[in-house]
Amino acid sequence: MNSPNRAQAPAAPQILAERFFAALERFLHIEAVSGIVLLLAAAAALGWANSPWAASYEHVWHTPISISIGTSAFSQSLHFWINDGLMTIFFLVVGMEIRREIHEGTLSTAALASLPVAAAVGGVVVPALIYLAINSDPALQHGWAIPTATDIAFAVGVLALLGRSIPGSIRIFLLALAIIDDIAAVLIIAIFYSSGLDYTGLLVAALGIAIVLGFQTIGIASAFSYLLPGVIVWYGLLLSGAHPTLAGVVLGLMTPVVRRRRREQPVEVATQALNEFGARSQAATVDERELVSPLHRLEEAQRDLLSPVVRVQAALHPWVAFGVMPLFALANAGVPLAGANLSGASLSVLAGVVLALVFGKPIGILLGSWLAVRSGLSRLPPHVTWQGLLVVGCLGGIGFTMSIFIAMLAFADARLLAAAKLGVLVASFLAAAVGLSIGRLYVRSVRSS
Repeated sequence: MNSPNRAQAPAAPQILAERFFAALERFLHIEAVSGIVLLLAAAAALGWANSPWAASYEHVWHTPISISIGTSAFSQSLHFWINDGLMTIFFLVVGMEIRREIHEGTLSTAALASLPVAAAVGGVVVPALIYLAINSDPALQHGWAIPTATDIAFAVGVLALLGRSIPGSIRIFLLALAIIDDIAAVLIIAIFYSSGLDYTGLLVAALGIAIVLGFQTIGIASAFSYLLPGVIVWYGLLLSGAHPTLAGVVLGLMTPVVRRRRREQPVEVATQALNEFGARSQAATVDERELVSPLHRLEEAQRDLLSPVVRVQAALHPWVAFGVMPLFALANAGVPLAGANLSGASLSVLAGVVLALVFGKPIGILLGSWLAVRSGLSRLPPHVTWQGLLVVGCLGGIGFTMSIFIAMLAFADARLLAAAKLGVLVASFLAAAVGLSIGRLYVRSVRSS
């Protein structure tokens, strides 16, 4: 007769795997909730920057923070560490999402990728053209890329408010569109918003990449082992003049998409480790040191259940969604409204950003999709209608995180930067409101059909 431990042990690895996959299934839910957290952080930043304590807002983010090793020290403001440091983790998650989609998702084949790619291209080109048409001054044209990005957290969050009547294919299309938008934004930052490159820095970054490849070759699977070479890549890009957050994208794209091959299946190893742990822990006299070995093997088996790109992304995503992005919003969305000089160049920038996001995004997304379908290159996915694409187009006008990030790269002038940030905030609110309104009409039509 089997003991209770032997009867239950084989089911434990299955429970472990189910927990991992449940975490992945919560991905979209986390995206939706994080949009609310992001909105609260932006509202807090606006309130703080326009309160009697407004001076402390600027003071806090300019607080210097230093890292010292021996006699060497690297000192930057808290604002730098958030925008150029923590946001690298955000870009790492973006890079891994792109890598996974290219391997087995909506970007894995030309047939799957053609429609969202065409929609995303239209959603980048049309807003940029609208902004440039409004801002003919060369000094202002540097902000052309601000309205080209879509904030996935906000967009999915608003879509979630429409309920389960929204077809799943609409949500998948929005996610694919936002991911391709992220690719475009990364390329834009790398090409148009990086200063003249210092090749010494690129050599340092190449050294970090070589170490990563070496670790992967010898089979090092622990994510923490890649922290040091990741820092080397980041510092090399900083020295080179490229934006250091691009290190996150590089490392994300390098993350393996297949599980590490073992002689034994991870479930078998976990089962054996759990059986051994159970037998040792229920012995008459228990030496806790004897429990370390089966626990270590169980930890390794747990790590091998999923591919690194899925495992690391699932682990980092909550930290990015509820930590990095809200902190970024808190540090950058505080635009002083009292006495704001919204005239001349500032007004032109604000108007260009608002019109490009609110009108340019849906027009560009629909136009790109229509051209792709009309030419025979693509066809609408099942359960996706043109009214549904209009909802996606409107929600694509929610720029927020990436748009504010690009605005800070585009404008050194404080007045122009404030106008661009305010334009992003206003446009994102309007795009969300319009998308929600049209979405409700779309839901009614879906229910009645």
